[in-house]
Amino acid sequence: MLVQREVEVKRLLFMGTPEFAVPVLEALLEQYQIAAVVTQPDRAAGRGRRLEPSPVKKTALAHDLPLLQPPSLRRPEIAAELKELAPDVIVVAAFGQILPPEVLAVPPHGCLNVHASLLPLHRGAAPIAAAILAGEEQTGVTLMLMDEGMDTGPILAQAECKIEPQDTTGSLSVKLAHLGADLLIEALPHWLDGRIVPQPQDDSLATYCQTITKKDGLIDWALPATDLWLRVRAYHPWPGTYTYWRGKPLKVLRARPVAIGPSREEPGRVISIEDGVAVVTGTDALLLEEIQMAGKKALTAQEFIRGQRDFIGSALGS
Repeated sequence: MLVQREVEVKRLLFMGTPEFAVPVLEALLEQYQIAAVVTQPDRAAGRGRRLEPSPVKKTALAHDLPLLQPPSLRRPEIAAELKELAPDVIVVAAFGQILPPEVLAVPPHGCLNVHASLLPLHRGAAPIAAAILAGEEQTGVTLMLMDEGMDTGPILAQAECKIEPQDTTGSLSVKLAHLGADLLIEALPHWLDGRIVPQPQDDSLATYCQTITKKDGLIDWALPATDLWLRVRAYHPWPGTYTYWRGKPLKVLRARPVAIGPSREEPGRVISIEDGVAVVTGTDALLLEEIQMAGKKALTAQEFIRGQRDFIGSALGS
């Protein structure tokens, strides 16, 4: 078979960091020789702020792969070290650093990026959340040839994926990671033997992701319920959406918009409706399905009010 013949002669260098990149690396492991894995340095995490290896590092160590964790790819010695590894191609999936020209020039077959959107839509670091926030019903993955821009390189292949109403950034990331792995394995041998002609992106259609921060998760109850529903899904699992009750953070883990018509209650007021417990918003209401007080376990809204009967009628917010 053509794919097997290409596998025997090509060396790959893989760059990735989060869980999204793991299925891509594991798919490559089955068919290609991995010269090395490059991932971000260990980061402090958790209450103890202990250094934690990235998911890609854990996978590389489990397979005894050579591992590099440079603080920056812009150090001149890094490009020289990568060149010594003699990769035919570099595959990137959510690595977390911009590749400088010296690194882009290392492999003869270029640097390929598995990006979690249908480029030129949602260029940048948070394309999955951006697609959900935009209320889109479809997204996908793009395999592109990297250049010096931010996700501006020509497209080699794309695959589409439906966004289900219950999808969060977490669940959609899993789907797109496996879709991206399948797309890469299908397209890579065709790229290596010259059967794919890169297609330039239409920059006039490009959109860009905003950087997501912790404060983005704070709920503004004056917004329409539909907007808040999109945020609950887009910001799960991080940074999460939250409000305040009795001065303490209250996380909203699952919710959905419900039509209640005009209301005399101000946004943020908790009300009881036929479907359950909801919060009045700028337009209609947000039905609470799963919530969590700081330091407590997650509960359904019905479970929560059994222990906190004064929750109904209270006002949420900062």
